[in-house]
Amino acid sequence: MYGITNCDTIKKARVWLESHDLPYRFHDYRAEGIEAGKLNGWAGKVGWEKLLNKGSTSFRELPEADKQGLDEKKAKALMLAKPTMIRRPVLEIGDRVVVGFKPEVYEQTVGK
Repeated sequence: MYGITNCDTIKKARVWLESHDLPYRFHDYRAEGIEAGKLNGWAGKVGWEKLLNKGSTSFRELPEADKQGLDEKKAKALMLAKPTMIRRPVLEIGDRVVVGFKPEVYEQTVGK
């Protein structure tokens, strides 16, 4: 699971995983960063539009010029520079990627 420690959605996802006795490793990309290859892999599976959290404080605080003309290349550069712009959590299950937390999606994807 990828995200940031103090995110409420991350906390909910972690509680869900723990309550279902599902082991996971947490990667805090505020502290550990995110590799371009990892971000490219996610974007290839779910699309950069799903990964970019336009509601995040980091995105909202960007100068207007940085928000204009968003395309895949620009969005990825922004997310690599400030990983807190990546929607949370990102859960990798084998070759699958789940972005965000909805209990019913987790149940369908990883539930026992």
